[in-house]
Amino acid sequence: MKSIQFPVSLKFHISSISNDFTATDAMGNTLAYVRQKMFKFKEEIQVFNDKSRSKVNYTINADKWLDFNTAYAFKDENGNNLGKVARKGWKSLWKASYQIIDQHNNLQFTISEANPWSKIADSLLGEIPVLGLLTGYMFHPKYKVEDVNFRTVAILKKIPSMFGRRFEITKEGSFDEDDSERIILSLMMMVLLERRRG
Repeated sequence: MKSIQFPVSLKFHISSISNDFTATDAMGNTLAYVRQKMFKFKEEIQVFNDKSRSKVNYTINADKWLDFNTAYAFKDENGNNLGKVARKGWKSLWKASYQIIDQHNNLQFTISEANPWSKIADSLLGEIPVLGLLTGYMFHPKYKVEDVNFRTVAILKKIPSMFGRRFEITKEGSFDEDDSERIILSLMMMVLLERRRG
């Protein structure tokens, strides 16, 4: 995922048994097909080149099993370490909070939820028959990516859609090409985790 043309769209596939989605760039080109392996004790995500799944470009693996401080490590197709995204413990129960860490184990960015009430309302109303089908059009959680100087560099937001299956990543500031790869992988992992929570 080099030279990414923003915004990036994420669209979940509701017809699949797996937790999977396709990422496309501003030109409609497929950047990745992301698939979460089911029935694993530890989270394991494969990022393919496209829906044909002919080539795995990245893998994302959890370092722990069912823990609030789990980190998810990124590796490319050659097994090179690209960094990781780590959930910030109990703080993430109320308001999603993650840290993006580079391959040298340095903190680069943080991801935080802009309005946790939006996700709570989305989750609660989503359990009501019929009304639950419409929550994808009513509530739109938003997450911001900030650098170490608290400047917003990217935003992930839920887009109005049936079943709440569409998200969009926009670029709001400057960052290196290597960082864009790490940011996109981090947001992909985070959206899998947060979508499950609501």
